[in-house]
Amino acid sequence: MERIDTRGADVGGIPIHRAMPTSGRRMVGAWCFLDHAGPVDAAPGHGLHVGPHPHIGLQTFTWMIEGEIMHRDSLGYEQLIRPGQVNLMTAGRGIAHSEDEASPAAGRLHAVQLWIALPEAERHRPPAFQHYPKLPLVDEGGFHVTVLVGEAFGKQAAPEVYSPLVGMDLTAGDAAGLSVPLQPGFEYAVLVLSGEARIEGEVLEPDTLLYLGSGREQLDLQCGAACRLVLIGGEPFGEEILLWWNFVARHPEEMEQATAAWNEHRHFGEVKGSPSARLVAPDVPALRQPQPFS
Repeated sequence: MERIDTRGADVGGIPIHRAMPTSGRRMVGAWCFLDHAGPVDAAPGHGLHVGPHPHIGLQTFTWMIEGEIMHRDSLGYEQLIRPGQVNLMTAGRGIAHSEDEASPAAGRLHAVQLWIALPEAERHRPPAFQHYPKLPLVDEGGFHVTVLVGEAFGKQAAPEVYSPLVGMDLTAGDAAGLSVPLQPGFEYAVLVLSGEARIEGEVLEPDTLLYLGSGREQLDLQCGAACRLVLIGGEPFGEEILLWWNFVARHPEEMEQATAAWNEHRHFGEVKGSPSARLVAPDVPALRQPQPFS
């Protein structure tokens, strides 16, 4: 097992802890990005505002825990995401979107956003958006388990992904213990969102990513009081990717082309209705192997 410290940052006016990518861990299966946003009590008019921006080569996966966010994209979708729901946006060959507070009134925000790298055969597919208001729920060992993607505890989640993956939210209101079934061919990681958990005997506090590797058939999970965590896993991706700003690609030239197209208002379409300013894509570094953005 490997502990990986998250990095604090600000996204759209909201404090986040970035667990991936880091120099120590770039991916877990096809999962290539993991932000823990909040929890934060936003003052009136100071909630989340991420202006229109582009993506290529990935899926964005937003799991809402507290609060509400309005998603708008260049396909014309406008979708409010509420607690217990998932938004899944497939960028494919190119899409743009924005994420804004649903109301200017004060409110609490707590969410997890992940990115999924699309495999070579799928990364140029047409863009798409899906909203999932209901997800499979399981109560086991004192934990309330939401299956976010893939299959767990005999339940299959609906979100459509293009690599073998699993994701779970596990929440306990008091002391609890659970043996989580795993697939030996998957690699896994755990991020505690609140409280304290004991993972295979390792005490884990919020905002430290614990990489578990592969070859496991189960995971021993314990907590002595209320806690919440997310567990992600998947088959090792098997492809080298480049990640810079909001792009996942294989070659720097693809990122340079996407940057130019966005800044010149080409290819991605426009996002209508967002109150936030359109973002400008930064230049791709001269390095031929871009590193994850900070």
